[in-house]
Parts: sequence; C-alpha cells; structure tokens
Amino acid sequence: MSYRIPKVIAEIGCNHKGEMEIAFKLIKLANDCGANVAKFQKRNPKELLTEEQYNTPHPNPINSYGETYGKHREFLEFSLDQHKELKKYSDGLGIEYSTSVWDTTSAEEICQINPNLIKVPSACNNHFDMLSILRDNYNGDVHISLGMTTKEEENKIIDFFEDKGCLDRLIIYACTSGYPVPFNQTCLLEIKRLIDSYKDKVKSIGFSGHHLGIAIDISAYTLGAGWIERHFTRDRTWKGTDHAASLEPSGLSKLTRDLTATHASLSFKEN
Repeated sequence: MSYRIPKVIAEIGCNHKGEMEIAFKLIKLANDCGANVAKFQKRNPKELLTEEQYNTPHPNPINSYGETYGKHREFLEFSLDQHKELKKYSDGLGIEYSTSVWDTTSAEEICQINPNLIKVPSACNNHFDMLSILRDNYNGDVHISLGMTTKEEENKIIDFFEDKGCLDRLIIYACTSGYPVPFNQTCLLEIKRLIDSYKDKVKSIGFSGHHLGIAIDISAYTLGAGWIERHFTRDRTWKGTDHAASLEPSGLSKLTRDLTATHASLSFKEN
C-alpha cells in the first residue's frame, strides 16, 4: 500500500457559538495546529426542519441558543456573505475553507463560493436533490460521510455519482454517528472494507471520527484513510452540542504531529 501525506480537516462546525470573531480565531488556531482544512456548516433551518421540529424546544436545553430548536439553529447560522468572509480569511492564512451543507438552498449558496471541497454530513447523504446540485453544478470534490448509512444506500450514492462520471471527485468517509462514540463502536475496519470495495472507483477514502482522544486516528490512517476529520474547538467546556466530542488546540496539534511522524515511518528498509 502506498501512503499519501494525510490531510486533516478541523471541523469547526457550529463551535463558533454564532460569533464571527470566534470563527476567525478558530480558523487561525486550526492553521497553527497544522490542519489542512477549516470546515464549517451551512443550514437553512426552515427548509431543513418541519414546523414541529422548528418549534420544539432543544432536547438538551443547557446547550440551546434559542427558545426552540429552530431558533437555536438560526442563532448559530452564518449568512452567505459571512461564509465569504470566512473563506477570504482562510485563503489569507493558507488553510482551505470548506463547509458541510444540509439542504438544497445551502448547497446552492456554498457552490457560489466555489471552495475546493464541500462536505455532505451523514444525516443528509441520501438527500439526492442536494447531491445532484453538488454533482451537476459544482466542479470541486464532494466529501460524503457514511454514518447511519446501509450498504444498499451506500451503493446508491456511488451509483449516483458514477452515472455522470463524477467518481473521480468523490471522497467517502467511514463514520459512526454519535457524540462522542465509544471506541468499541468506531468500527475502524469499515475503512478497509470501503477501500476493498471502492478504491478503484472513488478519489479517496477518509475517516470522520467523533471519539475521544487521538490514538485511533493513527490506526485509521495506517488502514488507508487519506483524510482525517475531527471536530475542533477552543474549549471543550463551552456551551454547545459538539464541544465534548471535539479536540482542543493541544489535541489537534498532537494529532497532526503524530500523523506526520506516522507518514514518515511508513517505509521499507532499502537493503
């Protein structure tokens, strides 16, 4: 097996708490830690949620930024112009900007910014109206997490991109959905299964982890994951749903350091 230099995505997501200043600081920290990509999220809550879901209180009120789940999501949402600012700031630092999109409106908006890659979260990987926008109206790479996905659904996603000859810009991720995920449920051998099944079709295989610590990310890389995605925050005690399953700067720095060292070590003796 030939090992490429690993690419690390710092999933800032909504850990900015709805504040642009925090978002800028997290981009800078991710860059300082050696990450290759700083990634956010883009939703249109009124399109994504039913009226009942929008008006229902957050299931964990201590983490809510609004009186209903919909208001909570609206509070954490950045506009398209704000995402343009985040991309401009990222470009200036030399770290790639990206975003996960959750609905057709968000996909159409982020395509206008034209980042090098756009991510599809596990919760939306069967939203084929949205996938068609990314396949047909965007030329960059499409990264798709396969958490919560059956093998039948997985094959439909692959076939959908293969139908238009777009597998050369598709990256699929082994992923277990949960925050955080216990080690015995991370199922790292799914990486090997995806490689065995699709390495000659898709551009690359990745691993999106919601576990604690950084030990198994090295295993994910040695199993063949060329992309490692981890949630990233400044402080794991901050208010919000994802902070507890995120790496702080010290953890992300150690992860990029250890991945670099692992890449350098993966060779044979010359004689």
